[in-house]
Amino acid sequence: MIGLALVHYPVRDGKGATISSAITNIDVHDIARTGRTYGSARLFVVSPIDAQRELVQRIRGHWVEGAGKDRIPARKKALERVAPVASLEDAIAAFGELAGRRPRVWATAANPRGRETIAFADARSTFADEPTLLVFGTAHGLADPALDGADGLLAPIDGLDDEFNHLSVRSAVAIILDRLLGAR
Repeated sequence: MIGLALVHYPVRDGKGATISSAITNIDVHDIARTGRTYGSARLFVVSPIDAQRELVQRIRGHWVEGAGKDRIPARKKALERVAPVASLEDAIAAFGELAGRRPRVWATAANPRGRETIAFADARSTFADEPTLLVFGTAHGLADPALDGADGLLAPIDGLDDEFNHLSVRSAVAIILDRLLGAR
């Protein structure tokens, strides 16, 4: 069983300070659709800010209960798996309840900052073993407490330009899910 956590706190700004980033409609919408495509059981959107979690509920509500559910029914199937939570710990606990046991938690980072990483090929072979929550950071990536609390860190996505590695989180989620769960 796979779950996703889109973390808005604790994340880093461009200078490395720990911040809380703003939730965007397109991230919630697109990551929910990508997660559903690859069989994710839940997308936890993590923010300690009440107004930000309420925004997630409004986005979800439009597609699950509002006008969006009739206009594009397939999106309801994706957005009904979205759950706003106040902390990464809450996401881990909620996914553990859903899975029936504590999940393995794997973080992602464009820059592992000296930490040991797990290659996609090695990670791919372990998904049948236990429930896994994949943790993605917004802004300039997960802050150290989120990385330090993970059971493992997936290798960064390496592009063709060694000097630039700053994908949108939506793109990173799609690439990583395909590398881990895709048919090839």
